[in-house]
Amino acid sequence: MIIYNVTANIDDSIHNEWLNWIKNHIPLVLATGHFSEAKLTRVLVEEEMGGLTYSIQYRAKSREDLDAYYKNHADALRQDGLKRFADKMLAFRTELEIVDEFSVTFN
Repeated sequence: MIIYNVTANIDDSIHNEWLNWIKNHIPLVLATGHFSEAKLTRVLVEEEMGGLTYSIQYRAKSREDLDAYYKNHADALRQDGLKRFADKMLAFRTELEIVDEFSVTFN
């Protein structure tokens, strides 16, 4: 499995608008059929540049699914955020390969 991680720093002036937008954007990314789930998390650090930072983690079943997303959908879906928020949002993307998973079961 591959995690496609998008980390975004959001200017305070657009935070609420962006948060509403991303909650509607994530289902559009999932609707491409290349991801099985997504998590929206807030990064708990205070940024020197200000604003709030979020991480959106999309789980792809395979490298091929992620590559198909890049080829067929990524540009169009990214453009909406860029047009809406321009220089008020700074985003970067990373790819993570899941090596193993562990969990704890509580009684």
